Amino acid sequence: MTKKYKKKILISVIVVLVIIVAGLCGAGYYMLNYSLGYPQTERMTTAYWKQRVEKECPWVKGWMDSVYHNNQVKDTFIIMHSGYRAHAIYLKAPEKTNKTAIIVHGYKVRAEGMLHIAFLYNHEFGYNVLLPDLYGHGRSEGDHIQMGWNDRWDVLRWTEVANEIFADSVQTEQIVHGISMGAATVMALSGEKTPDYVKCFVEDCGFTSVRDEFKAQLKEQFGLPEFPLMDIASSICKLKYGWSFDEASQINQVRKSTKPMLFIHGDDDTFVPYVMLSQLYEAKTIGRKGVLVAENTAHALAYSKHRAEYTKAVKELLK
Repeated sequence: MTKKYKKKILISVIVVLVIIVAGLCGAGYYMLNYSLGYPQTERMTTAYWKQRVEKECPWVKGWMDSVYHNNQVKDTFIIMHSGYRAHAIYLKAPEKTNKTAIIVHGYKVRAEGMLHIAFLYNHEFGYNVLLPDLYGHGRSEGDHIQMGWNDRWDVLRWTEVANEIFADSVQTEQIVHGISMGAATVMALSGEKTPDYVKCFVEDCGFTSVRDEFKAQLKEQFGLPEFPLMDIASSICKLKYGWSFDEASQINQVRKSTKPMLFIHGDDDTFVPYVMLSQLYEAKTIGRKGVLVAENTAHALAYSKHRAEYTKAVKELLK
């Protein structure tokens, strides 16, 4: 084999490797944008989410009509420490109280998509409620989805804002309740130091980690293995947004949590696999905990399908 021929082979191998690497990087970038991208056109309206809530939980319609007709639902905007303008809606309790619920929405939802849970706390339990739009959702600024990870710091700020809005002569006593990515946000927050007025947490169908969730969806939606796309996309995420899939671990935060927490999951959930419930529940070894398995229930439908059991489980936690 001549020297010239060997050189041609080496160049060909290098070209092929460059093409493969470029292709994988492109695929990783596509995966990241597919998962975390959230263009303005996808920000569905308040009316859309109100109608969706009414369809899933028809018993809340009269309450929603009343509070909106009487202008009881208020808007508030704040500038977060990271510099973006964030939005939330809030509603005071029917009677004066220091009890408050912070209610956190899920993936590509917005504050109004959690009005059924606001009904639970405001109408059933007589609580003040505050429902934030997470970064990149609803009327909050932002160009991507944070999967509940950096959102934990924003929800921590919202607990302070809620205390300022609702506290009178005494501090509020708060519960932080999230569904899906909102539950992941709640669990991420639970592992941090929170103010004394934050008393407990509810996570409804949250995932164990961003990596675990993306791994499950990569297999479910595309039939693809975890390696190498997951690692490439995670590296791009670290470079672009400052966090990786591995560090965004809700289960590690739960291991550090000390305040009471209720875990809820539907046993027919495939979007956030049901197996994650037991992993999360077992990970919490400090502080009181409870669990509710919603039978024959798909993702994020536990309250609409099991209203009585759901209400009872939350009420027990609040005691």
